[in-house]
Amino acid sequence: MSQLKNVEARILQCLQNKFLARYVSLPNQNKIWTVTVSPELRDRTPLVMVHGFGGGVGLWILNMDSLSARRTLHTFDLLGFGRSSRPTFPRDPEGAENEFVTSIETWRETMGIPSMILLGHSLGGFLATSYSIKYPERVKHLILVDPWGFPLRPTDPSEIRAPPTWFKAVASVLGRSNPLAVLRVAGPWGPGLVQRFRPDFKRKFADFFEDDTISEYIYHCNAQNPSGETAFKAMMESFGWARRPMLERIHLIRKDVPITMIYGANTWIDTSTGEKVKLQRPDSYVRDMEIEGASHHVYADQPHIFNAMVEEICDSVD
Repeated sequence: MSQLKNVEARILQCLQNKFLARYVSLPNQNKIWTVTVSPELRDRTPLVMVHGFGGGVGLWILNMDSLSARRTLHTFDLLGFGRSSRPTFPRDPEGAENEFVTSIETWRETMGIPSMILLGHSLGGFLATSYSIKYPERVKHLILVDPWGFPLRPTDPSEIRAPPTWFKAVASVLGRSNPLAVLRVAGPWGPGLVQRFRPDFKRKFADFFEDDTISEYIYHCNAQNPSGETAFKAMMESFGWARRPMLERIHLIRKDVPITMIYGANTWIDTSTGEKVKLQRPDSYVRDMEIEGASHHVYADQPHIFNAMVEEICDSVD
């Protein structure tokens, strides 16, 4: 954990705006690692950003300053990921999902945030949607960035989008193990393994880091007890599919909660989900957008376009 702390400190040094990084203790003794940027800007609804599988607060570094220019921005490591506590999750998909969602709500209560613009990427998008079903009064606008776990798994294999090459390579090594077990087995060679499987991450963050800072960060986020990873495995049917697909439930979000979906034009996620969500919510605001030249990690592939889009959505709230 100390190595993760050190590499994250190098990342957060890049922030220009005032920020506060600390643990938020929940009543059940779990702790959520939280970074708040521009805490002094209290006049507007805060933006809360939820990272995806295997990530953490540091991966938002290309977005934090821009998105906190006119309002407070909160980011946190999901329970079971990054520097947050790593409890034992329920083994069933519904139980694991509820544990994540309850931790987000308890974090919000402890932080004293009355309502928020809630943004989630990938797994974070799935959890932000689940949260909005349960606590719609807390969400002024739901922003889903390349969200995981929405469509039902097609019965026709030809309709299944091919997963990224790096995932196929890892899956062939691992079989039925936890998704990132290979990193923990690799030990000190782990950061090099991240760089080998995901050389694109170094390119995405090249404006800030010429070295292997981001590869090291991803490795140390995932080299610990795989608590959140085990929960994710319980929730997934295979990497691209959820056991409890969100498309079957998104109509349960209160009608007055607006939703914007942002996809990378080159993503492996099924982008037709946006149109399907519109059909499920005919009397609600649903907008879907694609960013050219971006894949699954939209926020890092095209940060300037992404930041401008999210700022526009936030300004529509207040």
